[in-house]
Amino acid sequence: MTFKKYLVLAGVAVFATVGDSLLARGMKGLGAVNVSLHNLSGLLLAILNPWVATGILLLLAFFSCYMAALSWADLTYVLPATSLGYVLVALVAHFGFHEVISWTRWLGIGLIAVGVGFVAAGPSVTPSRHGKSFPGGPSRTMSPEAKS
Repeated sequence: MTFKKYLVLAGVAVFATVGDSLLARGMKGLGAVNVSLHNLSGLLLAILNPWVATGILLLLAFFSCYMAALSWADLTYVLPATSLGYVLVALVAHFGFHEVISWTRWLGIGLIAVGVGFVAAGPSVTPSRHGKSFPGGPSRTMSPEAKS
């Protein structure tokens, strides 16, 4: 894999972590929001909060990186790579928001990190058979670029 592809995967983890953290910070400052069709003003007010708005923008950046990664790697490779964000979110929640995290959650987070390591050790693209196609799309063959 190229440096650019590693950068995109890092963007997936970092943008999701920071975006979710900013959303949490903004929503905790607003308090409980009753979301219903009769109370759309409460939802709009929440979206206009600077913390929430910035979180939404970063989650859009995450989604862009996620789509880019899916364009050159298998879903079974990209989705576990996004799970690294769970580890980062736990660290931000613990050290940034002073949330208490039980040892069982830390154990689960550790298992996620180990699982991400197993997935990262494998290939990012499944070699396809000649002439076979994936459902709903054109024939997918491994280009020299995808092999890196």
